[in-house]
Amino acid sequence: MIHTDETTEKAVSTLEGLISILEDGKLGYTNAAEHVSSPAIKTDFLDYARERALFIVEIQDEINKLGKSTDTAGGGPLGAIHRAWIDIKSSFTSGDTEAIINACITGEEAAIEKYKMALEHNHLDSSQIAIVSKQLNTIENTLAKIKAKKLS
Repeated sequence: MIHTDETTEKAVSTLEGLISILEDGKLGYTNAAEHVSSPAIKTDFLDYARERALFIVEIQDEINKLGKSTDTAGGGPLGAIHRAWIDIKSSFTSGDTEAIINACITGEEAAIEKYKMALEHNHLDSSQIAIVSKQLNTIENTLAKIKAKKLS
């Protein structure tokens, strides 16, 4: 894709939206890890938070390659709802692991939806598509792992 000012802005906007949902996921998993009692689940949630942080850096690099800077503070409105939901659920349920896992599932489903929309809008070039697709695949695998925890 040849980047004009308009296509560059659309790509940056798309990528910033992904950073937003990743930031929300990172904060959500960190918060969830603080509220679960199971050491194994706590470790998994902290791993997912670190993974989201690495994804953010990957996407920031792509934005920087387009000649734009990145400013991410606090995530987006969808993630804010997700974080608040974890806060509310954990406070009402005294860290009920199942409720926290359900909140994480909700957050991952929102992330997957946002990633799929980013790929459908055709604002990204092939290297960006490769990164977004790889990250989407990882998030889908994480969702499957979290759903499996719910069943166990």
